[in-house]
Amino acid sequence: MSGAALGTIGIVVLLVMLILRIPVAFAMFVVGFIGIWALNGWNAATGLLASETFTLASNPELVIIPLFILMGNVATVTGMSRQLYDAAYASIGQVRGGLASATVIGCGGFAALSGSSVASALTMGKVSLAQMERFHYDPRLSTGVVAAGGTLGILIPPSTGFVIYAILTEQSIGRLFLAGVLPGLLLLSSFLATIAIMCWWRSDMGPAGPSTTAAEKARALRGALPIFGVIVLTIGGIYTGLFSPVEAAGVGAALVILYGFATRTLGPIALWRAARESIVTSATVMLILIAAHLINPFLALSHIPSAVGAALDALDLGRIGTLAAILLVYLVLGCFLEGFAMLVLTLPIFFPVILDLGIDPIWFGVLVVLTLEMGLISPPVGINVFIVKSVAPKVELGEIFRGVLPFWFAMLVTLAILIALPQISLILPDTMFG
Repeated sequence: MSGAALGTIGIVVLLVMLILRIPVAFAMFVVGFIGIWALNGWNAATGLLASETFTLASNPELVIIPLFILMGNVATVTGMSRQLYDAAYASIGQVRGGLASATVIGCGGFAALSGSSVASALTMGKVSLAQMERFHYDPRLSTGVVAAGGTLGILIPPSTGFVIYAILTEQSIGRLFLAGVLPGLLLLSSFLATIAIMCWWRSDMGPAGPSTTAAEKARALRGALPIFGVIVLTIGGIYTGLFSPVEAAGVGAALVILYGFATRTLGPIALWRAARESIVTSATVMLILIAAHLINPFLALSHIPSAVGAALDALDLGRIGTLAAILLVYLVLGCFLEGFAMLVLTLPIFFPVILDLGIDPIWFGVLVVLTLEMGLISPPVGINVFIVKSVAPKVELGEIFRGVLPFWFAMLVTLAILIALPQISLILPDTMFG
């Protein structure tokens, strides 16, 4: 059997395993290991497994993953998410749709602490859904805004998605983090505009919340200042060259822990639980990366990437046409596959094509991560939708999917803007110090 035929069979088997919800790392490991064994022999497969595992485990840049995950877990325990929401709620809660807008802003702020879309949706759902229900918000808006707002966690730095992309493509984590800042703010703004339009079109969808005094606003904003300080210090430190991404992760995690102890919202037991959860999550990501480094050589040996590149060249779509076709594949796969699995499966195939076309890999990374976000709220998988369903069990799943639809289109508009204006993604990484 030819390498291309074996590679095609391997991809089909992997897709079937992922659609059947078999764990990502296990599915990729099985296909990658058996594929290399079939193409290059047992010794090559076992040798590659040993060498890649050691290489990844000894990569100092990967320390960033457990540190940022720890920062997000401790931020959840210490109630920082509640303080972010309260600050936004006090500022704009009194306008029509204000509670939904406060939820989006809270999701954006928490995303800058956790780097996880699922954590953002789960945490802000617990904080905001009961409040929106109390003021008789339409369930489609309240649940939709939490599911969509949670997707900001994978775009606004620190983003685990960017870290995975950087490792798989050998790009700078710091440049990718900075590339996600302005697109993240653009997406957040598009969500706020979507809420305003929905509530203007139907005023009963998001009634105005209670008004707050200037003193209450000031008190709420003061409560959120430490959080903004951590965000500015970590991201600003990377931009100015004061910190490397790994150092920024360490500083951020340390500051959040110190804040928790200083405010007595974090004790030894809570810190231990947050650390334990961080270890489990980090181990999962590491297993995915190890499996990815088995899939990549298997695909290279099968010549699938070069065949796909030749096929796209034959279509003669041009630079932007080819980019649009690749992103369309991501949008379709996002309906069925988990984001990390998509990155691992597709980057070895599409990334060489992108480089041949002269497309900036940092810009492409932002576009890919945004399409991954869209998959988080796309039926039938839509992980964030199911997360919100677990927090709001009384709301039908179909209602939540209908609620996220306007935000999905807002993400599509944002994607089009970022394609048309690459400098939105590139201006910060191109001007960073160090």
